[in-house]
Amino acid sequence: MVLQTQRLKIIPCSEALLSSISTAEEYEFGPHIYMYLKGIKEDSTLIGWGVWLVINREDNTIIGDIGFKGKPNKENTVEVGYRMVPSAQNKGYATEAVREIIKWAFSFKNVEKVVAECKDDNVGSIRVLEKLHMKRSGHENNMLKWQLVK
Repeated sequence: MVLQTQRLKIIPCSEALLSSISTAEEYEFGPHIYMYLKGIKEDSTLIGWGVWLVINREDNTIIGDIGFKGKPNKENTVEVGYRMVPSAQNKGYATEAVREIIKWAFSFKNVEKVVAECKDDNVGSIRVLEKLHMKRSGHENNMLKWQLVK
């Protein structure tokens, strides 16, 4: 399963993928990746509902990761999160990747809403979520809450 945009490949994270691709110098595999890899060993139906790697098609390097914080819940909602390496920020990559993964999620009947959150001073993330037409749905503990309904 590979999602492709004009500039990016977005691929569910797997051990095989991690060992076969190079990373941008500043990209580091965070603990969330190893937790996800452990999770899919226990439940393969999590594939796609966790971490995806964002790969620059031009040089085939990982420039970030994106994904969902689990399968759709009882309210048919998933939460999306993302991060890009500093050299890939402010170039539209996050917007491009998040748009594509939301499109993928909305292709499932059991996904009616995508939510996200970001710090209220994270101008870059706010801009990404606004470009994707997500609506602010709350503000709590310095975090802005966002949602997009199918």
